[in-house]
Amino acid sequence: MYIMSSPSGTGKTTITRALLKNNKNLVLSVSATTRKRRAGEVHGQDYFFVDTAEFGRMVEEGEMLEHAKVFGNYYGTPRKPVEKALQNEKDVIFDIDWQGTQQISEIARDDLVTVFLLPPSQSTLEKRLRGRAQTTLESEKDIRGRMSKASDELSHYTEYDYVVINKDVDRAIAKAQTILDAERIKRQRLVGLADFVRGLKSGL
Repeated sequence: MYIMSSPSGTGKTTITRALLKNNKNLVLSVSATTRKRRAGEVHGQDYFFVDTAEFGRMVEEGEMLEHAKVFGNYYGTPRKPVEKALQNEKDVIFDIDWQGTQQISEIARDDLVTVFLLPPSQSTLEKRLRGRAQTTLESEKDIRGRMSKASDELSHYTEYDYVVINKDVDRAIAKAQTILDAERIKRQRLVGLADFVRGLKSGL
């Protein structure tokens, strides 16, 4: 499980999409949310859009790996699609915040790789948020709220395995890919390695 977290507007979605495009064995964990669907978003592809009552039921019945309230809406990771992907020997990438990362770390730390994405500067982050607001139709209040929340989010970078500063998106993608490649060949993640080595030894 490969988690990427960052303040809004840092480029996390762009990098995640690039990794998904370049890695056939990598699948996206689609979050459930109670926020309203934006223009162009597809249910089950961008998010699972549910109402507050349904979200609460999923939490109560243990159907969420993690959940949190962000900007007045609830977000969470449905358990079954993640477990199914892992059982099918797929790697799963998550686009979640520090709260969700902490929750998943408590139940599956050995299977987890965490990456925190930083903007190169405060001014760059604000510029990206304002550029995105033209598409999402967010208000000035929304932008200021995201900037304020970013300060709190940034304080959690020390909880992550890796940190990538997104000065140049192509370089940031390359670094994220390097992390994925390195973690995939860690000894404890190589399924069948012990049997392979025994086979090598028996032929010597």
